[in-house]
Amino acid sequence: MHVVISGSSGLIGGALAASLLADGHRVTRLVRREPQTRADGSVEARWDPRASAVAVGPAVLDGADAVVGLAGAGVGDRRWTAAYKKEIRESRVRGTAALAEAIRGCEKPPRVFVSGSAVGYYGETGQTVVDESGGPGQDFLAGVCQEWEAAADAARAAGTRVVTTRFGIVVSGAGGAMGRLLPPARAGLGGRLGNGRQYWSYISLPDTVRALRHLLDTESVSGPVNMTTPHPATNRDITAAIGKALHRPTVLPVPGFALRLVLGEFADGILMSQRVVPGRLLDSGFTFEHPTFEAALGSAVH
Repeated sequence: MHVVISGSSGLIGGALAASLLADGHRVTRLVRREPQTRADGSVEARWDPRASAVAVGPAVLDGADAVVGLAGAGVGDRRWTAAYKKEIRESRVRGTAALAEAIRGCEKPPRVFVSGSAVGYYGETGQTVVDESGGPGQDFLAGVCQEWEAAADAARAAGTRVVTTRFGIVVSGAGGAMGRLLPPARAGLGGRLGNGRQYWSYISLPDTVRALRHLLDTESVSGPVNMTTPHPATNRDITAAIGKALHRPTVLPVPGFALRLVLGEFADGILMSQRVVPGRLLDSGFTFEHPTFEAALGSAVH
């Protein structure tokens, strides 16, 4: 296959590109800087998802088998000022719309567009188990996810199969939310967050890559797909599992008010309960190598 990837410098995009290249597929990476020659055999092409004009020409995507859109400002990278919330929204919505419009302009459109989203779509779910049939939440991230997913509509109009991947927490020591939690846990500062009863939905990085490749190949799947394991766990249980794996204490909780003082509005997402399960992945025959948090963590810290 020839796969075009935006966000290939990120945790998920980089791992997906490496997996595809290792199996002999062609990969084009969309970059904002001047394209460079890469030793791994992939090709770079320039794009600018914030441009008011054409962000990426249809010629870059024409004839490709698949496009994977994973670009977007990091949700937890900075405190949520009004300006950064705008960047979180626009980097996702504009980038997705740019790819979708380019797909619509292709003479030979890609057969599949896998476009990122997040379980933030569902908002607070409490103790309720939610699959892809669940409705949207009412908070900021839920609104972003709704706009993000709708931005792919132009690709649907071109006849391209569109899959919107609603990512949970990707378990990896190399980056993402878990990559930021593991260092303080190694220092013995890995206590539960808030009351610890909130559910977190997660997936290992290897299973994330396997699931993305499954979606590229499985013609019967379109629409939203939850990228989580079937076994969401409470923050209390996740904290305990991290402590056990790292042989570190987890006895010092971080109160919710302290998180809000440090992180601002983003803390609400950490304290929110989302008990999300992967109905469509399971129905399409996907199997997890790391179905539990302990297994996912083992893949990250071994």
